[in-house]
Amino acid sequence: MIDTMSAEHKNTTFQPITPSIAAEMRRLVGEEHFFTTDAVLHDCGHDETEDLLFLPEAVVQPGNTAEVSALMALCTQERIPVTVRGGGSGLAGGALPVYGGLVMHMKRFDRILDIDERNAQVRVEPGVVTEVLQQAVREKGLFYPPDPSSRGWSFIGGNVGTNAGGPKAVKYGVVKDHVLNLEVVLPTGEVVWTGANTLKNSTGYNLTQLMVGSEGTLGVVTQIVLKLQPHPTHNLLLLAPFFSADSACAAVAAIFQAGVTPSALEFMERNAIDWVLRYLGDVAIPVADAVQAHLLIEVDGFHPDSLYADCAKIQEVLDHFDCGEVLFADDEATKVDLWRMRRNVAHAVKNNSVYKEEDTVVPRAELPRLLQGVKAIGAQYGFESVCYGHAGDGNLHVNILRGDLTEQHWLAEVPKGIREIFELVKSLGGTLSGEHGVGYVQKPYMDVFFGETEMRLMRGIKAVFDPAGILNPGKVF
Repeated sequence: MIDTMSAEHKNTTFQPITPSIAAEMRRLVGEEHFFTTDAVLHDCGHDETEDLLFLPEAVVQPGNTAEVSALMALCTQERIPVTVRGGGSGLAGGALPVYGGLVMHMKRFDRILDIDERNAQVRVEPGVVTEVLQQAVREKGLFYPPDPSSRGWSFIGGNVGTNAGGPKAVKYGVVKDHVLNLEVVLPTGEVVWTGANTLKNSTGYNLTQLMVGSEGTLGVVTQIVLKLQPHPTHNLLLLAPFFSADSACAAVAAIFQAGVTPSALEFMERNAIDWVLRYLGDVAIPVADAVQAHLLIEVDGFHPDSLYADCAKIQEVLDHFDCGEVLFADDEATKVDLWRMRRNVAHAVKNNSVYKEEDTVVPRAELPRLLQGVKAIGAQYGFESVCYGHAGDGNLHVNILRGDLTEQHWLAEVPKGIREIFELVKSLGGTLSGEHGVGYVQKPYMDVFFGETEMRLMRGIKAVFDPAGILNPGKVF
């Protein structure tokens, strides 16, 4: 679906990138870091969100904070819309240049600046790939827990922008729980640090946490200070099959009630399991015909005896649900296969069909009602869904498949069903997104969760940071 400038976006006061402005951008970043070729524009016009494509007018790859500052000042002065881009792994269209303009690609900001072992902190640029950072700090015996499925190619800056989570969030928290301080370039070109490199900070408004999850709408992050912790020395992994998806969801809250906090607790329904096993081709996990869902449960720590005791408690809980024989991953190869299976579910779904992924999140005890409601709404509106996600957080990824649906049904009827799903989520005490952000595709549903007063406050914050409205326009609001 190519949309270089839809009707929604034509009535704006933004200006095009003229030859003279392009020449100034080339001067600021160097000829080799300014692009207008079709291939680069196409590559920066899409991410992992459905089949959407919005072409920018130009792409720049700045290499330092001073260049970002000069570019932002220029674009504010000339009213050029700017969309900051990381690894392109987004699932809500947060990095799509829906108004064209300039894409600021942060791939050259790829340095780990300092690993402070004494204080268990790391200072890093936003273009560092998440997994690269994790491996670097692990060599020092340290641990950066947030691990989205895209960790092998997503950038830390994008993780900050969306407040990413991943499987480890159930025990260790999401990105916001690890960010201490940020260097940010404002749309005016001014450069600020938002906080302090301290574990406690009760000084003024918390600008750091305001920036985390702001989806590139308030400023351009150019440095990030993250807190770390000792890397766990042991982990145990279980794969629990259930003959009912509802039972699998119901078992989640019971595990916590038994006094166990897993380091990961993931849900996959039957379709997700079948599709990912076919997609990978080289993972052999036996799945009985009657199995309808799996929970992937990990515990980690420093004392094996306590972890085995946790697993025994988990087994006691599972015995009270409609659970089959639990697979205990007692070797590293099996653990790797199980995690490969879980992390590739989204790719398997995409390989089967165009889809819309809704990042629903509810209190975890409400997961059974959420899953039941999603299936009932799908039946009402004629769409199939594949569900999986971070069950320990109550974060269910609902993948709505296009399959054989007509264009009219996909564009007119399915959004009505999605709205009903979000109304159900709200009724269960949940919210619009757990970790993907609002971006471009979820903004039509903001009114389900926020009234005019809340929206006015958020728009006011946006206006203070970005009075010209040039930074990542068309997102969230």
